[in-house]
Amino acid sequence: MRDSQPGQRDEAAAIDPEFTAYPLQAMADAARQHAHDLGARYSDFRAERVCGQQLGLSDGSLETLHDSDDLGIAVRVIVDGAWGFAATADLTAEAAIRAAAEAVDVARVAAPLAAERVELADEPAHGRVSWVSDYLVDPFSVSVADKVALLADWSSGLLADSRVDHVDASLLQVRECKFYCGEGTTALQQRVRLHPELTAVAVDPGGRFETMRTLAPPAGRGWEYLTGTGWDFPAELAALPDLLAQKLAAPSVRPGRYDLVIDPSNLWLTIHESIGHATELDRALGYEAAYAGTSFATVDKLGTLQYGSPLMHVTGDRTAQHGLATVGYDDEGVAAQSWDLITGGVLTGYQLDRRIAGLRGLSRSNGCAFADSPGHMPIQRMANVCLQPAADGPDTASLISGVENGIYVVGDKSWSIDMQRYNFQFTGQRFYRISGGRLAGQLRDVAYQATTTDFWNSMEAVGGPQTSVLGGAFNCGKGQPGQVAPVSHGCPAAVMRGVRILNVAREARP
Repeated sequence: MRDSQPGQRDEAAAIDPEFTAYPLQAMADAARQHAHDLGARYSDFRAERVCGQQLGLSDGSLETLHDSDDLGIAVRVIVDGAWGFAATADLTAEAAIRAAAEAVDVARVAAPLAAERVELADEPAHGRVSWVSDYLVDPFSVSVADKVALLADWSSGLLADSRVDHVDASLLQVRECKFYCGEGTTALQQRVRLHPELTAVAVDPGGRFETMRTLAPPAGRGWEYLTGTGWDFPAELAALPDLLAQKLAAPSVRPGRYDLVIDPSNLWLTIHESIGHATELDRALGYEAAYAGTSFATVDKLGTLQYGSPLMHVTGDRTAQHGLATVGYDDEGVAAQSWDLITGGVLTGYQLDRRIAGLRGLSRSNGCAFADSPGHMPIQRMANVCLQPAADGPDTASLISGVENGIYVVGDKSWSIDMQRYNFQFTGQRFYRISGGRLAGQLRDVAYQATTTDFWNSMEAVGGPQTSVLGGAFNCGKGQPGQVAPVSHGCPAAVMRGVRILNVAREARP
């Protein structure tokens, strides 16, 4: 297979040899041929292995160690205008043939009940291709003992400070291998992702406690992420006890309207909930109404909805380096792309897969099909949705200096948003009072509340590339049966004017 991104390593040497040892092409050929012999006008085949590992430590002692290994094959067909799907954990040509027959049977049963015929947008044939995500050291090649030792050492360092009473540490790791074979494209891919997290807890003499969590985001990186490439963990951990002590002693916020400077460690989640989900075209068309909700950004508003200020440029991106939703090809054989969702503050695009693109008469999908396991059918999932920085924009300190009376918001915590992705409330890890363009100590109990369009139209300034960070999550949920997908969101620091601030401690009182 050829290198789909010149300059990367030799993929054949990097992909899990236990996965590639299976007769992937023979299974695909047998399944697809049998499906077409039975009358399918379209078929694709997917083999997948998803290895996961979760470690959890409490006060430096190992409490959780969980390994998972999901391996199987799936066949998807279109018969009489309806989808059919079947999967099996038996990786043989005979099992693939049986899965193909079952998928055809499912489609024939579904066809008379279908409200609309499945039509797929065209996709160029890409031939035989391969792709591996950008990492140096596969975390599954590192011993559990070494992983536990690193987390325990970090925990001990925090516990050595008298201002820290407890420490929780965790590490999530995933290695995902996929083989896809469809119309004109056969793709072999592997990607790796990590999510390290430490939370320090302090309890005052009166029993009140506060927490402070690391800001290091989950990333499409390898073990090197924890040992010096991509994030300065020693510096962040060294600062955590003092930040926690400041938070514990901080005054409670006075509710009102404030100008906000929002750090990317917080803003990524607001982007995810108020833009990422709202610009999924299946949601905007009502196909997720029974479970995940709909979107206020309906198709009649495309090209006219003033989503935010003219400074707002948001892209969907399946190519971002180290992005959690970054791939070479999606689960329908569509090549990874980057495209505009919001341009000059106006809604100009959506995220879509081949079915939704075909339904709307669009020429091509932008590569947003994903299945989280071999036992699930691909559905439309979120790309890396990113707010672009200003090319020559200011640093965070300069943004803060332009605010007379405001709050600097850092880190994500809790959130709430309605099913149309319009009315929302977000909190954070820490908040700083801004007075006269300077930080004036931490605040507690802060939440910001707005509607999506009011919030993004209040954006007065965005930082430069030096302020931009790629945040994200492993566990974006959608679909019935439910699936989870990893996704990243890049953004700079930004200034929002006149945002409503609540005191969550007062709101919680009876």
